[in-house]
Parts: sequence; C-alpha cells; structure tokens
Amino acid sequence: MPSGFVGHGNPMNALGGSLADAWKAWGASLPRPEGVLVISAHFEAAPPTLSSTTGAGLIYDFSGFPEAMYRLEYSPPPAPALAGAVERFLAPEFVTVRAEDRGLDHGAWVPLLHLFPAHDVPTVQLSIPWTDDPAAMLDLGARLSPLRAAGYLILGSGNIVHNLRRVDWSDTGSVVGWAGEFDGWVAEMLRTTPEALAAYREHPLARTAHPTQEHFVPLLVTLGAAGDGEPAFPVAGFELGSISARCVEFS
Repeated sequence: MPSGFVGHGNPMNALGGSLADAWKAWGASLPRPEGVLVISAHFEAAPPTLSSTTGAGLIYDFSGFPEAMYRLEYSPPPAPALAGAVERFLAPEFVTVRAEDRGLDHGAWVPLLHLFPAHDVPTVQLSIPWTDDPAAMLDLGARLSPLRAAGYLILGSGNIVHNLRRVDWSDTGSVVGWAGEFDGWVAEMLRTTPEALAAYREHPLARTAHPTQEHFVPLLVTLGAAGDGEPAFPVAGFELGSISARCVEFS
C-alpha cells in the first residue's frame, strides 16, 4: 500500500463540494486497503494511544456548524488486527495504550467519508505522541512502515498550512502569498530533499504557517512510513485563502 496525507481542512467538507469530490476520486484510485491507520491532528496523547477497536461512536469535535453536520455517520468496521500490529511494531521501545471509549475525530472521519464511502474498510486512529519533536514523528512513521506490506494504509490527516487566525472567511478564491510560498516549499522538499522537513520549523514562514504544530506533524509520520517512495499530489489548492488542501501519496 502507499502511505498518504490528507489536508482535511474545513469540517464542512463532510457535506460535499469540490474538495470532497477530489477525495472521492483519489480514494477510487487507491488499491483497496486491508485497513486504515489514521494519525490525525485532533488526537494528541502520549504514550502512543489507539482509538476504539470495539466500535465507539464518532466525535463531533467542532461547534457552531449546521445541524446536518451532527447527524452525519461514518461507521467502518473496527480494526483490532491492525491495532495489534501497531502495538507489535512499536514494542518494546514504546508501550502503546488503548482508549476504547474514543471514536474517530473529524480529522479522520470527514475525509474517510469520501475516500472510502462504502464504510467498509476497518479503521483505527493512533495519537500524535510527540507534537514538538519532528524527528520522533519521522521515526514513528518508519517503525510503522511494515504495515504497508501487510496491505494497510497509513494516513496522516492535517494541513500543510494551517493558521485559523489568518484565514479569509469570505473565501474569495485568492491565496495569501505566504501560505502559497510555504505550501510550495514543502511540496518541493518532498520531491527533492524530504529529510529537510525534519527541520521545517527553521523555515522563516513556519511560525506563520503553523502557530501550533499538530496539523503539520502527521505529514512527518506519512513521510517516515514512505521509505524511498516517490510523492504525488492527488489533491492541491487552498480553502479560506490560506488553509492548504494539498494531499500527498507516497508510492
């Protein structure tokens, strides 16, 4: 299986639109996975923590949205075999715990609703345990890389540019210069010098693009899992002027 990163953006994408359509097309192009391991910006916990393998309900971790958002359901099969494989690959260095009361957050279920709309691919989430340690997140992905040979999709979910304090709520379609520059730099590094992204916070625009780091580091897990895989960008663009929708697929 490839490894992937989805720029999940606005939770309203759950209801459809151009980005949802692009996710559907991307999902249709992927080989069918045995299961999906999601590392979402919205699940930070240490030590590494797995979400429910017994069917906990969705987490609607947003407020002020239309009522239709809170009626949406995404109910993939639990993934106990995948969770067990994660535990084995992270041991003995890391003891992985399970949070059986924790369902999928919107960083997972919103894009998966369109990537795998049949709700038939077993899914579990793994927390971000080291938000402020990029090298550790790359290593986490490398440790999980053997999952790919077993047919599992490792999917990071965040955004390559994410600063809610700088968005254009009118969403005129224009892209702010600093956001386009940082997004373009990351794409270029992925193509040419991926190891440089371990030091992404040294980029002069990094603090503007990411006042906090949780939306970027899932990309590093994906990158660590990719090995020598070549990147492709099945989805690109922006929402609200500065939220990168770029998705990455590593062969």
